Amino acid sequence: MPNYINILKWPPPRILVFGFALIIVLGGFLLTLPIASNDGSRLSFIDALFTATSATCVTGLIVVDTGTYFSVFGKVIIMALIQIGGLGFMTMATLIALMLRKRISLKERLILQEAMNQSSMEGIVRLIRKVILYSLSIELAGAILYTLRFSFDMPFRRAVWFGIFHAISFFNNAGFDLFGHFRSFTMYVGDPLVNIVSMLLIILGGLGFIVMADLLEFRKNKRLSLHSKVVLSMTGILIAVGAIVIFIFEFTNSKTLGSLDWGSKIWASFFQSVTPRTAGANTLDYSQMRQATVFFTIILMFIGASPGSTGGGIKTTTFTTMIGAVIAMIRGREDIVLFKYRLGKDRIFKALTITMLSLALVIFVTMILSTTEDQQFLRILFETTSAFGTVGLSTGITPELSHVGKIVIILTMFAGRLGPLTLAYALGPKTEKELYRYPEGKITIG
Repeated sequence: MPNYINILKWPPPRILVFGFALIIVLGGFLLTLPIASNDGSRLSFIDALFTATSATCVTGLIVVDTGTYFSVFGKVIIMALIQIGGLGFMTMATLIALMLRKRISLKERLILQEAMNQSSMEGIVRLIRKVILYSLSIELAGAILYTLRFSFDMPFRRAVWFGIFHAISFFNNAGFDLFGHFRSFTMYVGDPLVNIVSMLLIILGGLGFIVMADLLEFRKNKRLSLHSKVVLSMTGILIAVGAIVIFIFEFTNSKTLGSLDWGSKIWASFFQSVTPRTAGANTLDYSQMRQATVFFTIILMFIGASPGSTGGGIKTTTFTTMIGAVIAMIRGREDIVLFKYRLGKDRIFKALTITMLSLALVIFVTMILSTTEDQQFLRILFETTSAFGTVGLSTGITPELSHVGKIVIILTMFAGRLGPLTLAYALGPKTEKELYRYPEGKITIG
């Protein structure tokens, strides 16, 4: 049995799991307070815990309507949980330590390395400073643009509040909104400014802070790292392909794209292609989409965003590595080569492990929910993948989940935010170095 008594001696993955769990429980308790609701009623603890988990894990699945149920206090708590969950509690703790001019210890650097999914500690504090600066700057710009647009539809003070909340929510890929009645951004389906600002916030939040740092320093360095090249190219491909597929599948669907003009069709197609990359907002009703579109969206949600970002999923780099492995095998090559660089075997094994663990989790949870919930299989699979990828898109079944279903989705969102591999490292026994190797054997594959 692992020793859970001395927290300071825990490995970084276990501290991350414990830290996120503690924040979720605290947020859930605050959301049960009467002051958190508009009518002064107490939200049941299971619903409060679900909402806190969804906010901290930057998912966006909701069991009560955020815009109409919660008071300003409740909405501020949700917004704070989104910010902490998106940037990571260790990043926020580092911000406080830097403001107080405290030294970042070796243990804290190791935890930051794990939280940011970095391969080494070199320059980790410098990276955290950039993360905080970039995040706050992008959120501020998004809040200003949203405020200017929303001020045409509501009083200015309310527009400012809506601008700040949605900028934080979208940049952190959370998908929470304040418009009420589970509408998300459907009323802005053809609005160019809202679509552009929303998609930019989602994409920038999903690229990862390493890529953003690379892009900002490109003028000085005149080059991008292999990681940035892979992330940018795969992100562009997924967005373009996603928009084309959704446009084709939904073009004649009168309940989604069919009733819109050409401009709105294009905006909606791109928005619905971007948002499954773990953002959770929508301008079309997913419950009215064709099954082919819903299934294709499940694939996009499973892939998710990029490492070191505010998003979830198996990540674009993992997906690219798996595709590279398939191409290399078909061509009869031993190495996976991306942009004239060969990937190490450890990267390939890690990508395979993450993909298989994630797939196993989605299948297992879908089987459980298929037993506990009276819903269509595709909707359950959609909800499960949305929870795992911390996306937040829903076909409308979340508020109808049983208590068991809600608990299962809570655990899935938690596992999706931290990653199955991190959870395995955190909860599993301490690994020991192998002292010997077995002789090589051969089996027939395929």
